[in-house]
Amino acid sequence: MTAIRDHLVGYLMDALEEGEVREVEAALADPESGPTLRRDLDTLRRAVHPLVADRDPVTVPAGLATRAIAFVQAQTRSAMVPLRPLSPARDAAARGRSWVDRALLAASALAACILVVPLVADAITESRARRVERRLQRLSASIHGYGESHGIYPSPPDSGPLSRAGLYAPTLVSEGRLLAADGTLLVPGSELDRRGGYRVPTLEELKAAAGTPRFDELVREMGGDFGYTLGYRGRDGRLQANRDLRRAHHPLVADAPAWCSEKSDNHPDGYHYILFEDGHFERLLIDAVHRDDHLYRNHDGKVAAGVDEEDAVIGDSHHQP
Repeated sequence: MTAIRDHLVGYLMDALEEGEVREVEAALADPESGPTLRRDLDTLRRAVHPLVADRDPVTVPAGLATRAIAFVQAQTRSAMVPLRPLSPARDAAARGRSWVDRALLAASALAACILVVPLVADAITESRARRVERRLQRLSASIHGYGESHGIYPSPPDSGPLSRAGLYAPTLVSEGRLLAADGTLLVPGSELDRRGGYRVPTLEELKAAAGTPRFDELVREMGGDFGYTLGYRGRDGRLQANRDLRRAHHPLVADAPAWCSEKSDNHPDGYHYILFEDGHFERLLIDAVHRDDHLYRNHDGKVAAGVDEEDAVIGDSHHQP
């Protein structure tokens, strides 16, 4: 178990190879080693939460680096004087110049930060993108594995309190296709991610909580930071099962919509990730998200199931078809 524990940081940061990921996930699901490893993983997740303070990119004023370097050069030239014995008056002047020396050091440090910060911000943004993509790949494998076994993707019932977009997550957890607390459904730096301790409920837990305030809380968050297809209703008005048609143009999962159901707030750079039925995913800016069909509303403009088989709608966890 020591070797697996050594991989937990890499697993948390999505920095492992696929084979190592499978080993860690198997150990996390193991009845004997799992509880201890999951506690260790949760401790690590809480420990790195302070790092989300750098989530938003730093905006550097135009020309600041050039001005800082020019200031350093000017102060360097003015400070270059011959060394000689100092009179009291000159000694006072030297002490004055010591302030200039300190200013030079501060300006040099500032210039270095200005040059480095954009590179660090870009690296952080790219790291987050890779982590989201790895999580979508794991989620895609879980959903498609379910589809291969059942002939349909996870589908909510036609009506009732469990008829929610986010029911896909407890369905996968209850079948052992998704680990409840491994963070697969979280976007790095999101509110759920920063809060810590996120866990997908099982179907049994969800049903047991029906009719209580706890049920509303579970329903609101069970789908994590990702939305899921609301499916479509047939001519008879009944909700149809989400069939595994492997369409490359039909969204299955995407960044969960904000309250306005026009865009998602998951990523500060404005990108939206969309996983399609055939298993591939795309990263699009908002201008391209609704280009062919509104991602979060059906053809009638409603946050509800599609009006026909080609009307794809991604709902937030609590949305009902």
